[in-house]
Amino acid sequence: MKCLAPALAVSLLLLSNLSTYAQNQSSSDDSSAVRATVTNYIEAYYTGDAARMERTLHPHYLKQMIHADIPVRERTGAQMVQDVRANNAATLSEAQRSEQVIVLDISGSIASAKLVTPGWVDYMTLFKVDGHWKILSVVQRIDN
Repeated sequence: MKCLAPALAVSLLLLSNLSTYAQNQSSSDDSSAVRATVTNYIEAYYTGDAARMERTLHPHYLKQMIHADIPVRERTGAQMVQDVRANNAATLSEAQRSEQVIVLDISGSIASAKLVTPGWVDYMTLFKVDGHWKILSVVQRIDN
């Protein structure tokens, strides 16, 4: 019986390490996928690619824009896709188009990210649907 105790302890330790490794790997994969979704979103906006934009959005997408003393404005996913399709969205020159994507947190099927561009900052909530990250909501602070 005494011989089994150390073997059991080692087995439990190994199982624990494997579980931690799997969680870290999954978290790393999810972080990369969240980053890719947000990058696709902003690049679709910049280039006027409505189909690419639509693939990033959750069906219940809602964007709220905050700009100085102007009342909060809202855009649905359909409105965002239409703006991109009409090419009314991108107003920055190619030289001004840059972004920084920061994955803030991932918890199960919910993630939060921050998108920083030269003219605004988007705080995003993403939801994992059928293995794909979709942007559920955006709160945008316009800097200029």
